[in-house]
Amino acid sequence: MAFDQMKMLNDLRKAQQQLKKQIVEVEAGDGAVVVRVTGELKIDDIKLNADLIDFDDIEELEHWIKIAVRDGLAKAQEIAADTMKPLMGGMNLPGM
Repeated sequence: MAFDQMKMLNDLRKAQQQLKKQIVEVEAGDGAVVVRVTGELKIDDIKLNADLIDFDDIEELEHWIKIAVRDGLAKAQEIAADTMKPLMGGMNLPGM
């Protein structure tokens, strides 16, 4: 049984390393805002295209940023769940 636990722990560590390398890129405002999120659900980068932004309408820019971050985190969360799901099958954790 100890071998199984060590294997599972090793598999989890490998999956976490894999998630660090996975990047989701999401845009809002037709490319005005681009957000990159890692599989670890961390924001990697945010780019703003000044040519597509009306700086007199900051509320619109804030809205685009909110949308891009929300959608990026949601997609990265799906990837993380899909990656971890096979590893969690035998653990009977609530919500998995």
